[in-house]
Amino acid sequence: SGPRPTRPGCLPPPALPSACATIRRVNAEQLAALIAGGETLAVEFESERRGSLPDRELVETVACMANRDDGREGWVLLGVEDDGEITGARPRHQSAGTDVLRVQALVSNRTRPALAVNAERFVLEGKDVLAIRVPRGRAPVGTADGRYLRRALGGDGKPACVPFHFHEMNSRQADFGTFDHSAVELPDVGLDALEPLEFARYRRAIRENRGGDEALLGLSDLDLAKALGAVRTWNGEVAVRVLGLLLFGREDVLAERLPTHEVAFQALADAAVEVNDFFRWPLLRVHEELEARVRARRSERELMVGMVRVGVPNYSAIGFREGLANALTHRDYTRNGAVHVQWRAGEMRISNPGGLPEGVRLDNLLVTPPRPRNPLLADALKRAGIVERTARGVDAVFADQIRCGRSTPHYDADGQTGVMLTLSRAEPDLDFVRLVVEEERRNDVLSLPELLLLDRMWRLGETGLAEAATLVQGGEQDAADALAGLVRRGACRGEGVGERRRWRLAVRQA
Repeated sequence: SGPRPTRPGCLPPPALPSACATIRRVNAEQLAALIAGGETLAVEFESERRGSLPDRELVETVACMANRDDGREGWVLLGVEDDGEITGARPRHQSAGTDVLRVQALVSNRTRPALAVNAERFVLEGKDVLAIRVPRGRAPVGTADGRYLRRALGGDGKPACVPFHFHEMNSRQADFGTFDHSAVELPDVGLDALEPLEFARYRRAIRENRGGDEALLGLSDLDLAKALGAVRTWNGEVAVRVLGLLLFGREDVLAERLPTHEVAFQALADAAVEVNDFFRWPLLRVHEELEARVRARRSERELMVGMVRVGVPNYSAIGFREGLANALTHRDYTRNGAVHVQWRAGEMRISNPGGLPEGVRLDNLLVTPPRPRNPLLADALKRAGIVERTARGVDAVFADQIRCGRSTPHYDADGQTGVMLTLSRAEPDLDFVRLVVEEERRNDVLSLPELLLLDRMWRLGETGLAEAATLVQGGEQDAADALAGLVRRGACRGEGVGERRRWRLAVRQA
């Protein structure tokens, strides 16, 4: 009850309700620790030893920080040298020293779209520091006079403000889910750029893959393209979209109009390169080609579980298929670089240009809702049965890798530039495969959280609730539910109480 208290540095409500309501204030000690960490992609130091930073440069620096790839909280700190020495910020306004509300208004008035920041004054080591907290812009942020910069590593490897190009803006908006590059229309590209054989290939994929949209089978080529959103028609005119070329385009047109689209297959033996082929083919054709090349390298170990023969392959076929489909679907088609499939001794790597979409992190891959970078393309491949219609392809990668008796998949994301999936092809643990097969023959199929926890207890001997929650990525309740399911199955048992409670396999096979 009563009026809501205001916070220093924020206009009282309702002037900036959305900006101020979410601010988490920091104290002087926390700011000093931030400075001690040095400049990063999310922290910029600005010296005012020789005079106040001009308003224009201040606005450009703040707009640049809003266009950062780093998902951490952004800061522009005035009165700090590049080496972290605090030399003090100059007064910006004669009558009031530095009026933080006027600094906030300056940034808001001179950025497009208007950027709401929070400015605060601190005294560190007896000197003023003006700290400007900068939210990450969901849309590209520029200055009122049309200057666009982004925060990135410069040529010397240090954080800097570099030009923000148009194709990079599209890539950034795709990360946030506000732009779909696969829906872009290509001028001067007509239906003659589409290959009829690729339409036939798409229909064959529907027939052969479980989950394909059979309602598309009876459509003509043009109607099929329209149903997928690969082309748009109006007043008798036809516009081909990026999706149309990716699915059905002729190879020469793809190379000319979508030069960023490329897929590589490499077979590497230590330092020797046995195969190094690059393709600019439509997606379904290149998907089939790479599946065939990997299938040709398949071998199996035979395992007898009771009277049943179980084949344990030298790689996870489901993991490879889903990993490749995800790389083709979610790659950033505005960036140069190829999707790489590398067959190596002991492992297979699948990498693609473009980092993880906004909101997707390595620690929530298994639980976050799907956020495709190219929604139109993702839907078209789902309707062909190439990717999981449930959009849980990552779950399938993890589950099948574990069932094959190998370590869990390893994802590595290099900022916003690339994602790599590594699938182990090391010798399988046949005893663990037998354990999973017998368990699933006695009871229902194991869920992914149950497989993850069973694998951990097999390899490490036990698990606690906190470790289990981190592993399943769903919190302690989800972990507790999965552990309870394994206890009901008779697969594991709990020992101890409270924080010391541990779970171990009920029976461990030699």
